[in-house]
Amino acid sequence: MTSQTNQNLSLGAHYEQVAGKFRPIFKRIAEGALAREKNRTLPYEPIQWLKQAGFGAVRVPVAFGGDGVSQKQLFQLLIELAQADSNVVQALRGHFAFVEDRLNAQKTEAQTLWFERFVRGEIVGNAWTEIGKVEIGDVATRVKATQDGKLRINGQKYYSTGTIFADWIDLFALDESTNQHVIAAVSTQAEGIDIVDDWDGFGQKTTGSGTLTLNNVEIARDHILVFENRFKYQTAFYQVVHLATLAGIAHSAVETFKQEVRQRTRIYSHGNASLVREDAQILQVIGKASAQAYAAQSITLTTAEALDAAYLQHFQNDEQAELEANERAELVSAQGQVVIAELVLNLSTELFNALGASASSTDKQLDRFWRNARVVASHNPLVYKQKVIGDWEVNQAPLPYVWQIGNSPIAANQKEIPA
Repeated sequence: MTSQTNQNLSLGAHYEQVAGKFRPIFKRIAEGALAREKNRTLPYEPIQWLKQAGFGAVRVPVAFGGDGVSQKQLFQLLIELAQADSNVVQALRGHFAFVEDRLNAQKTEAQTLWFERFVRGEIVGNAWTEIGKVEIGDVATRVKATQDGKLRINGQKYYSTGTIFADWIDLFALDESTNQHVIAAVSTQAEGIDIVDDWDGFGQKTTGSGTLTLNNVEIARDHILVFENRFKYQTAFYQVVHLATLAGIAHSAVETFKQEVRQRTRIYSHGNASLVREDAQILQVIGKASAQAYAAQSITLTTAEALDAAYLQHFQNDEQAELEANERAELVSAQGQVVIAELVLNLSTELFNALGASASSTDKQLDRFWRNARVVASHNPLVYKQKVIGDWEVNQAPLPYVWQIGNSPIAANQKEIPA
């Protein structure tokens, strides 16, 4: 399969028709979000509702039973979902990245089996990161050919976001039989899988980002995908999911705080009006936050257009044009991150100026907007994004499409610095 007709690609759909299928579900999800936040209840039911409605297949081409939405439309949907519950979007982040990889792989190899799985409602979790003493550049999770002639996986992953809700795992490993970094597509029902909800972050508490352990898990050769063939704009894609999540958090924060202002009856003696909702300074706080939320969404969707261009260019058989499209996607996603993170962190703090001390009530959980935004914005350090953007602008230095985190190779030899 060396070329694709537009019918087999996902280039866009009627947005309101697609969104209309899911908005009632988004509303149900929003109704339980505060309780899940307070009680740290994992969103098994909400994700099941989305699976049953086919949300995980919105990017699958119409010819294969999906909705065929563009990436811009996908991220618009994710903004709406993040407004309902940002944890659910993050839990599905690995799924949509895996779908995007299969959409790109369709250029050279039929993906009917995976598309059918997505249309049936099957979703994919993420398991790439290892913690502990694993040195940067290394991966301890290994695929090995055993004496019984089968391939088996052993290892442990942390930040396994969404895997606890998923049917499949997008697992990063080293295949010792070929000495290649690979993605192992592992069924969560396979024998030897253990998934624990031990994520202890102060925000995004219900994303299922805990520990995954694999003990002699059998895998078929055709479910091992060479990592080098992964879709080229993957880092940009993962980042734009975060941008959509942040934009959704921003909209939700503005909506929640403006309702609090409308209902507030207590005023300050040195305020500016007889009702808080008529106080010019309070309206200024809400107005600025609303503008910041609008900007966050606008930047996210504009950035998504660059990802759509990279996807389409992948099928045009022009390597230089594809390289430039991927560079553009990586650059604008980094620029978007730098700006949106600061916008949303700022508005989720400054909105408290519209209320009094009662806004700190744990029953209201109004701090969840800042906490969740802070955790999402911490995934890719802003200072490094700012640096690579500057290096590109000044020196035309290549942008890092793939990067890792791990232990420093010299850390073990470092002496402790006295306090």
